[in-house]
Amino acid sequence: MKRVYFAFLLFVGIFACTQSNQVDKLDSVDQPNFAKHIAPIILNHCVRCHRNGGGAPFELTSYDKVKQKAKTIAKVTSMRIMPPWPADPNYAHFIDENILTQSQINAISRWVKNGCPEGGSSEKIFANVSSEKSNIGKPDLVLSLDTVLLNEGDLDRFFLSKVNCTVPHGKYIRAIEFIPGQPKLLHHFNGHLINYHGTSKQNLESRPSKIEITPVNKFENLRETSKTLAFQRELLNDDRSIPERLHSVVNYLPGVKGVMYPDGIGTYAVAEKFSIIGNDVHYGPSRKTLIDNSKINIFFTNTPPKRGSGELMLGTNGVSKIVPPLVVPANKITKHVTQYTVTDDISILTINPHLHLLGKTFLAYAIKPNGDTIRLIHIPKWNFRWQYFYTFKKMVHVPRGSTIYAIAEFDNTVNNPNNPNQPPKQVAERLEYGGSSMRATDEMFQFIITYVGYQPGDEEFSLEHGNR
Repeated sequence: MKRVYFAFLLFVGIFACTQSNQVDKLDSVDQPNFAKHIAPIILNHCVRCHRNGGGAPFELTSYDKVKQKAKTIAKVTSMRIMPPWPADPNYAHFIDENILTQSQINAISRWVKNGCPEGGSSEKIFANVSSEKSNIGKPDLVLSLDTVLLNEGDLDRFFLSKVNCTVPHGKYIRAIEFIPGQPKLLHHFNGHLINYHGTSKQNLESRPSKIEITPVNKFENLRETSKTLAFQRELLNDDRSIPERLHSVVNYLPGVKGVMYPDGIGTYAVAEKFSIIGNDVHYGPSRKTLIDNSKINIFFTNTPPKRGSGELMLGTNGVSKIVPPLVVPANKITKHVTQYTVTDDISILTINPHLHLLGKTFLAYAIKPNGDTIRLIHIPKWNFRWQYFYTFKKMVHVPRGSTIYAIAEFDNTVNNPNNPNQPPKQVAERLEYGGSSMRATDEMFQFIITYVGYQPGDEEFSLEHGNR
């Protein structure tokens, strides 16, 4: 399967290069056909989700399957609804930008209007499409979370989860990827890693010399304090001491894909015995009864950590306050700012803007001590369903003393089709249980930054070769 996946990536790369040379020529093609003109666009921009094992509700991996959805494809691409890429490419660029050129959009429209001609066999084009449920590659280890029953009529639900794992001699983890079983209902997963130490020699010797996975049926409602405390007690070492905890080793939001940095960047060691803790597993309301079987993909490496990554969170539950406070009155559009001045030189790898259903726009940048501006991201039209972790093509150096600003607008009017309240009512950042409510019907404003300590030359350090 790994060879198949590599072949698929190589095939996509070849098509991408070929396509970039042909994009301008598409405008001169009056009669585009599927095999020569449309299939490469579908392969490069749609198949990553619209495939067996992908997150989309249907496949686009053959001429017949694309033809069945041809009118829909022409409509959503012309409206730039699909492929989804909320960030403004005129403001900042990121790895894996999924944006169609106007020439490609026009070619799709002409192809549909002309009756969707096939133009020869296209079977070879999609022959190496992988069914792996991963956007990084073939994982070395797949952990299955406990099955969750989502009942019809349920509202927001929050759970804790724990998956234990034992490896022979401890390993280095390069990346962890969360794969939702019900992507339309799973709003977020915040995962931390617990390294257990101090296990007795006898237990070490009796441990199998293969990877052993033990799912633990410990989904508990996060809002029930007694159960939460009991769950936390289970996380202690054998001698009841506090184990090592690595924060945010894996996170999921709607639309998020896994991130893999170049080997040694953001890598961390795991003990022979470790657990991944779902500190927040949040499901939205269900209209029917469903079963969720989410998974976690782990990618090991033999390369020891070279540069560990850190996380900086602005706004809700973070290091900086929101001004004015995050309260959005009914029938109003409001603007809020959060800012933070870095005390050390950092190099930014990935950023993640996060708002809820009232989000309208998002803008983030940094101002250097000399007054220069560092563009980070602009999302002119917020979409709750697509909240990517945006990884820069090269590390972005933010000097010590620079101030990072994040600015968000919220639309609490009837003109917002995602407004959960009709008629609108006041919505706020509601504080509870020592933090902010994460219910989708409340609001949040976060800007999460993954970074490493700055080293000279980081400005030219490419992050584009992280995938296997």
